[in-house]
Amino acid sequence: MTTPPPTRKTFLGLPRIPARYAPFVMQLLLSLLMTFVVSLISTLRALGPSPDFVRLWFGAWGLSWLVGFPTLVVVMPIVRRMTAALTEAP
Repeated sequence: MTTPPPTRKTFLGLPRIPARYAPFVMQLLLSLLMTFVVSLISTLRALGPSPDFVRLWFGAWGLSWLVGFPTLVVVMPIVRRMTAALTEAP
């Protein structure tokens, strides 16, 4: 009787996502990080340090991610084609 190969886990202890989903995972992580930074800067610039800053920033981040992620999913193929047209193939 053979035993199945051990499942490799991520740093969160969850099973790894199949490689075919890598572009989607990359878009998800990129949108989370980009909207995190951009909303932080724009909220801080608009309000300055205030007692409600963190609450307002997280609200802004959530809204910007709700717009940013679908936009990234739609725009990424266009950007890839544009990049390919502007650069030499390896």
